[in-house]
Amino acid sequence: MENKDSIVINMAEKKEFLEGRKAVTFLDLFAGAGGISEGFMQAYTDDKYYDFILASDINENCELTHRVRYNEELGLKTKFLTEDIMSETFLSDLKKKIGRTSIDVVTGGPSCQSFSLSGRRRKYDKRDNLFEHYLKVISELRPKYFVMENVKGILTKDKGRFKDEIMRRIRSIIDYKQASTLYSYLNEMLGRTASSFEKSCFMIKTRLEIEDDSKTKSLIEEYFSILEEQFKDLTRNIDYRISKSDSQISTIRHGLNLLKRNSERQKIQSAIIQEKAFCNIDNDDFVHSMNDFIEFLEDDTIIGKILISINNVKEFVAFRDKVESFKSMISLCAMTLDECFDTLKDYAKKDGSESEFDKMLDGIRLYRIEKPIVVLSSDYGVPQNRERVLFIGCRNDQKLITEIPATVAPNEKVTIFEAISDLDFIGNGETKTEYGNAKKNKELDSLIRNRAIDGPIDTASERHTFAEWSRIGRLQHRFIFDSRPFYVKTLEELGNPLLHIEHELFNHQTSAQSDDVKKRLGIIAKHGDYNDACKIELKKKKLESNKRNYTVLDPRGQSPTVVTMPDDFIHYSRFRAMTVREMARLQSFDDSFVFQGKRQTGGDKRKSEIPQYTLVGNAVPPLMARAIGNTILKAIK
Repeated sequence: MENKDSIVINMAEKKEFLEGRKAVTFLDLFAGAGGISEGFMQAYTDDKYYDFILASDINENCELTHRVRYNEELGLKTKFLTEDIMSETFLSDLKKKIGRTSIDVVTGGPSCQSFSLSGRRRKYDKRDNLFEHYLKVISELRPKYFVMENVKGILTKDKGRFKDEIMRRIRSIIDYKQASTLYSYLNEMLGRTASSFEKSCFMIKTRLEIEDDSKTKSLIEEYFSILEEQFKDLTRNIDYRISKSDSQISTIRHGLNLLKRNSERQKIQSAIIQEKAFCNIDNDDFVHSMNDFIEFLEDDTIIGKILISINNVKEFVAFRDKVESFKSMISLCAMTLDECFDTLKDYAKKDGSESEFDKMLDGIRLYRIEKPIVVLSSDYGVPQNRERVLFIGCRNDQKLITEIPATVAPNEKVTIFEAISDLDFIGNGETKTEYGNAKKNKELDSLIRNRAIDGPIDTASERHTFAEWSRIGRLQHRFIFDSRPFYVKTLEELGNPLLHIEHELFNHQTSAQSDDVKKRLGIIAKHGDYNDACKIELKKKKLESNKRNYTVLDPRGQSPTVVTMPDDFIHYSRFRAMTVREMARLQSFDDSFVFQGKRQTGGDKRKSEIPQYTLVGNAVPPLMARAIGNTILKAIK
């Protein structure tokens, strides 16, 4: 084995590639196995390439896989931050890691399990608010572009309200340089169109959403001090004894206190949600009461109860205008900045300055986004019909991106047979560490065609098949591969070169399945689907399974979404579960990309240990990420 220094030299970037090209810096949050990172490293234009600054994930096996690939194999100086993005120290630790480096692009896919259409959605999943923490990073780093990737189910969660909330949060990220202009305009406009009470509330609310966190506490106290003073004014003519004993008035008073203690309520909610996750409470007798309590602590729930109580105080009828104004300003406190702007637009119309207000908003919103972009991975040379949603934010000095152009025509899509047929030399309970002679299939061999690196069919002699590209690697334009990749189980082993296992082929191992399992898979494959007729036959032969789903792969088409369970897919010819390498091929990972750590693990341990199958199943297909990366490189200034 070569010493470490020589490996770094051998794996160094080609100087001729870097010369004449401008580095575009990026970091990858929720990095997982590194699908987005891998695709971005493949992306380049005549004048630009990506400089990979940092990746972050909560799991050590993600760090291990990244460090082996990008630090050891490719010789990059990419840093890794292993920390929960919801941690109070995450943002400060991230900024320490990147130092003074300006970040051009931020990518990330907040955990998608609670949105996924392939499984049961959980109400009040602790992962649901990860996008808020992601956008906090965006707000702080202010990159030229950011990409937030997720499953298609995010568009329909809560009847589309979740997607709308994300869009509002993006539009609420403000260019601080324009804040003083906004404050000046609002001060004058509201002075002409609003009461002094409303004007004060709007000005404080706007500042609360824009100013840095150091001013949050004082602004919240100021806001609720104004609301409480207005409430006192409304209750001055109500008998003191009634005002102290009436349940409706008490509800209003206590509701204002609850709203004011927003941070405390959020901590309680977070603690309950985490406890639910820890105890796997999601389909039992406890879940509804816990969800009800979490919902009770929501701003909207508290505000709803306050408004009902206000309507039930008969003494307030005499102060109709004041009461309506009071109700509006209570509702204002829970709005995003974008929702606040929508409300202020009515005042701008009344003032006759709507066009001026709209123009100001265009200038003050830091990011533009037209709508989420739905992409299908097979349109980008991936042998998989995996749908994803992209929220691509474009800083207001950059070109708006509204689509990721397909690289592969509908009749050129890569088939499963093209992707994995050359790996068909492994049997039950075997591990292969070298390429072997694949099983021949005259009927299907005609599917194999020469392709360009990103998937389009190309008959030129220098082009390769999908399998050949996977073996050669799609980074040869930039990196020199003089040494074999390697595998380790842990970060500790990474530090000891003597424990680095080098092979020609990695992650190609099948489970030792029993005769009954093999018979079961054979019957499912015969039926071509895990349908009712199949289940009846399995039951008759006492081979039934508790699994909810099996998919028999069609070699002539593309696979459905690759998941984290190896036996969800049945190999088209061998009637067995898929290997990690085969699943990686369906995701468009090169064979040189080695998935580190355990191959698989059982039960809930998959969440903490993140074995190889989970790394693959949760990843963004690199070829799709490559297309995203290239689109941004062509647009970025």
